[in-house]
Amino acid sequence: QLQLVESGGGLVQPGGSLRLSCAVSGVRLDLYAIGWFRQAPGKEREGVLCTSRTGAIINYIDSVKGRFTISRDNAKNTVFLQMNTLKPEDTAVYYCAARRLGGCSGIASTYPSWGQGTQVTVSS
Repeated sequence: QLQLVESGGGLVQPGGSLRLSCAVSGVRLDLYAIGWFRQAPGKEREGVLCTSRTGAIINYIDSVKGRFTISRDNAKNTVFLQMNTLKPEDTAVYYCAARRLGGCSGIASTYPSWGQGTQVTVSS
């Protein structure tokens, strides 16, 4: 049974960095597209970045371009979200999600499997 567990969130000052991890178990990671999403209080869940089964990367938010990167280690069944130069507006709960069919998508409802989320707070 597929399970996703996020880790690495926390409180960081503006301009700081965090690396989130999404540990995938129960399946072969190389068969799945993995997306990172975030949800701020009072806002809808939005797609951030996705890595496809073939390693293609799609960015869904212009404001994170050049600051956030996604990578995957299929041997370790883990996907990472490196976040640099963090801003207060990046504050949100960050989730990873998996889908096997159809490749990457920035639409949350198209992902059947989700982690529990990890809180990222950017504040001085």
